[in-house]
Amino acid sequence: MTPARNDAHTDARRDARRISASLTDPRIIDPRQELVRHDDLSEEELAQIVRVLTAMREWREADQRLSFASRTHMKLNETDMRALRYIIASMNSGVPVTAGALSDHLHISTASTTKLLDRLERAGHVERRPHPTDRRAVTVEITPETHREVRRTMGLQHARRFEVVRSLTPQDRDTVTRFLQDLSATTLAQAAEPASASASASAELDGHRPSSGD
Repeated sequence: MTPARNDAHTDARRDARRISASLTDPRIIDPRQELVRHDDLSEEELAQIVRVLTAMREWREADQRLSFASRTHMKLNETDMRALRYIIASMNSGVPVTAGALSDHLHISTASTTKLLDRLERAGHVERRPHPTDRRAVTVEITPETHREVRRTMGLQHARRFEVVRSLTPQDRDTVTRFLQDLSATTLAQAAEPASASASASAELDGHRPSSGD
């Protein structure tokens, strides 16, 4: 590679890193302030907000990498891992896990739950056992080996997060809780918008649809 090409390659990588680091900065992603108003903020305030958003993005990406690594190691998908965590929590609480309870927790159909359990059982992650009080039902238990593996990965990570939260003052915990709850509310509102828009569009079409007598 010639010096000129090497310099161009270095500049391109520097620009790529700069853009990656600015993905939460409204001055970059919304320069005309069409979505986010920020001209009423001082540079210090804006920089602080961007640092919070950047920290959130970095934590989310780190968590996704960890989750992906754990699932890949155990040859599981996200729903599988959620199912295993639910089974562990239920077993720790002394509550029998039925396919119906798991279906409700995962928000999937009974048929999908059956396929999920079949897959986990074939892989040696869970076992089906007779229900202790209902002869018509079966319960699901995690195998000891998988239980140890989940504790070693996701369980250890949860323990580390607990220590981080414990290090906060009670006031800071309340602030963080409100902050995260407000973020969740914005996400849920955004998720509901496509459904609302679709319903409105359908109603509009129904209102303009010609009748059979037209």
